[in-house]
Amino acid sequence: MPPHLRAAWRRTLAVLAGLLGAAVLVGLAIGQVGWVLAITALGVLAWHYWRLRRVLLGLTARRRWEPARGSGAWNELDHLLHRNQVEIRARKRRLLDMLRAYRAAAAALPDAVVVVDRNTQRTIWFNRAATDLLGLRHPHDLGAPVVERLQPLPLARWLVAGRNAEPMLDAPSPVDERMRLNLRLIPYSEDYWLLVARDVSKLLRLEQMRRDFVANVSHELRTPLTVVHGYLDMLDPADFPPWQPMLAEMQKQSQRMTRLVEDLLALSRLESRDSLPEEPVAMAPMLATLRREAEAYSQGRHAIEVHDHAGCDLLGSTQELHSAFSNLVTNAVRYTPADGRVEVDFARTPDGGAVLSVRDSGYGIPEAHIPRLTERFYRVSSSRTRESGGTGLGLSIVKHVLGLHQARLSIESTVGQGSVFACHFGPERVQARQEDPLALPATEHVAR
Repeated sequence: MPPHLRAAWRRTLAVLAGLLGAAVLVGLAIGQVGWVLAITALGVLAWHYWRLRRVLLGLTARRRWEPARGSGAWNELDHLLHRNQVEIRARKRRLLDMLRAYRAAAAALPDAVVVVDRNTQRTIWFNRAATDLLGLRHPHDLGAPVVERLQPLPLARWLVAGRNAEPMLDAPSPVDERMRLNLRLIPYSEDYWLLVARDVSKLLRLEQMRRDFVANVSHELRTPLTVVHGYLDMLDPADFPPWQPMLAEMQKQSQRMTRLVEDLLALSRLESRDSLPEEPVAMAPMLATLRREAEAYSQGRHAIEVHDHAGCDLLGSTQELHSAFSNLVTNAVRYTPADGRVEVDFARTPDGGAVLSVRDSGYGIPEAHIPRLTERFYRVSSSRTRESGGTGLGLSIVKHVLGLHQARLSIESTVGQGSVFACHFGPERVQARQEDPLALPATEHVAR
């Protein structure tokens, strides 16, 4: 107990002792000690009950507490209550100021922010941008069902997913369908969600302009490249011995430019599509084809192994999946030194899906480069890529093909030990295998 409280408590006890002592003296003087002492004790008890009632009424009424004058225990209690009340009021003012500042900041955001009750899926609060981007009106839409107010956005199943809800990258605005929105659901507590909508119309238009530009330039380059390549084929280096190195280099660069244009056109075609035609993809013939392609590209310089442990087929586009798988296998052979090993493995995953992995014993990739490998024209080593004939677009094509199949690409690599590129497919893409005469045995090995 602090010294001042101990002193106040002692003063109160001294006053009580003095009153009882005076009562005893008065009782002795009049010969009625018991009665005088009892009346004095009842008076002291009544006074203490009155002070207690005063404290309880003050706390119940939540009135501003005024510190009492005096130095007894009840006066110290008044002082403590007054001090606590002042501190609580100051803390409330600070919290209110912070809340107003946060709400003002959220209201000033260019993105629409909507606070949604998790259980009822009703709007609790939204900022000004939500009016412009989502059409919500204050106060009419406060407490209204968010799914109903944001029609025709498909929010019902999206909200049910909760923490697992994937962002909507391109959705029409309820205000104007020409305005495109990026929607994200952020569960920031057990009871509330944060729905954030961003206007990405300009970005999507710029992206479309970029795709159109690349596609148009690629189409325009195809014809002159065909002409140049044709004339170069007509020139026999044996007829022009001094020009033989130059003609060989021109033919090499012409072929590389042709491959680059074809890859750009393929990438533009994939980017312009939202889905692919779905058909059963027979994986046994696919693996046999990949084996033959790897063997032909390697020309006996590598050990090629193909393992088929999945025993299932996939659902998707045979042509596009072959393009993606072939890119991975070709890259593995291209970037693996002679006498190295390339292994293609098709297996099931614990969740019922399937994974096709391509493992090599090549140079390996530094960890810092792995996140950027699927970017267009990104190269870990420009000179090595040019020497091997790569265009820098193969992994971008693989990424887009897998994205259209709701699949993903994972990359693991260790410098000096090799790399593993794996295509992961969900259970919805797995089908029972149809019997095929071209089916590979569980393990197929092609020696050098």
